[in-house]
Amino acid sequence: MPDQPTTPPRDPAPVSPAPRTAPSPTPRTAPAPDPHALSAPDPHADPAPDPRVVDPATPEPSAVAAPPGSRRRPGGAPSPGYRGVFSVREFRTVFVAHLLSLLGVVVSEIALTVLVYDLTRSPLLSSLTFALGFLPYLLGGTLLAGVADRYPPRRVLVVCDLVCAACVALMVVPVTPVAGLLVLRCAVAAVAPVFNGTRTATLADILGEGDLFVLGRSLLRIVSQSALLVGFGVGGVLLTVVEPRGAIAITAVTFLASALLLRLGTRKRPARAAATATAPRGRGGNLAVLRDRRVRALMLLFWLPPLFAVVPEALAAPYADQAGVSTAALGLLMCALPVGTVTGELLAGSRLSAATRSRIVYPLALAGVLPYLLYAVEPGAALAGLALLLAGATGAYTLGLDAWFVAAVPEGRRGRAMTLMTAGMMTAQGVGMAGAGLAAEFLPVHLVVAGTGVVGTLCVLAAVLHVRATEVRDGADHHVTSG
Repeated sequence: MPDQPTTPPRDPAPVSPAPRTAPSPTPRTAPAPDPHALSAPDPHADPAPDPRVVDPATPEPSAVAAPPGSRRRPGGAPSPGYRGVFSVREFRTVFVAHLLSLLGVVVSEIALTVLVYDLTRSPLLSSLTFALGFLPYLLGGTLLAGVADRYPPRRVLVVCDLVCAACVALMVVPVTPVAGLLVLRCAVAAVAPVFNGTRTATLADILGEGDLFVLGRSLLRIVSQSALLVGFGVGGVLLTVVEPRGAIAITAVTFLASALLLRLGTRKRPARAAATATAPRGRGGNLAVLRDRRVRALMLLFWLPPLFAVVPEALAAPYADQAGVSTAALGLLMCALPVGTVTGELLAGSRLSAATRSRIVYPLALAGVLPYLLYAVEPGAALAGLALLLAGATGAYTLGLDAWFVAAVPEGRRGRAMTLMTAGMMTAQGVGMAGAGLAAEFLPVHLVVAGTGVVGTLCVLAAVLHVRATEVRDGADHHVTSG
């Protein structure tokens, strides 16, 4: 799982376990588009009211009418549904821009890997090109995390896309050496956590901190997982038509298109840290985020499940060889986990209330890698695929966890916190893949995956207990307060 993890909107009925937050502000959405406007709002016009400023007279979320097409769940507040998210014009712009930039990343990864192999005939350098997509996340996410709050979010998003477009354009130049290609690949990966963290924080500005935000995040994750199923196929087909450098040139266009959409289709907002100019920067700012026990615990719950979830994917080819299954069966094993993830997110986002999604965070997180125990009997492709499908579906725990996280982080540090969380998730996946390969050097592949089911469940259980320890209940209204 790549692209890869708040106050839960409250139900009239008591929620158990109740996440620890103060009452969240009423979710805000962008103003309805002007039917006479043919383009995005003029960035030089008078700014609209900041959606983060809440009128004290605003009713509680439960009193607000549900968006058109929403469904009321038994025992829960009305869920706006995915249609409610798409009704926000600014989100539609962010969604399309995400699709374009993601397409650029996936196709450039494939084309660059092929290009490096064509130039060097070295499997090591070719695989290193792909692995470099993970490694710089840690450096970029920690060193550049403060950028997400220090500068206006629209500017950060546009500049990140332009940096990616420039790096990809330099890859197309025939005189660029292999070492230069690898450095440029690192540069693209280094800005990715800043872009993703800023975009996630901006979603809270566009959609509010309630259910719309959770569903918006879910849609972007669904697109990211679908890219695993479609993007690599599209890239492979594209490489049969054009040379690798030609495919890379096409991805530069997708990054530019994403930058243009974000520039013209999203509102100009001030930097989140503008009101707190004395806030610590650099590593001090990161420590200020991680010093919060609640935020630190929630990040851990975002990071640990992906660390173990990627093990069967990393070992899919060796397992297929060990089990003697066909190449088609290998494709099934590679697709099962993202298919399960997409299915679980869609069902949880469209069929469950916000309160129910909050209640199932712990059970789903704990069940995440339990299906891997089926590998102990060295199953065939069908049973192994079923285990991966079930494991992927438990990824729906992130919907409730998103709501807890956005409410736990102070607004002035939200971009930094989202960047650190994203960088941690991607780094965890890279570490999980490397660890799986190392373990498989000494143990049979099926035992490595089955052992992951045991060790992973115990580690996630410790993380769940840590999160629960940060919950401080208010007996009067079951709110969870900061601790």
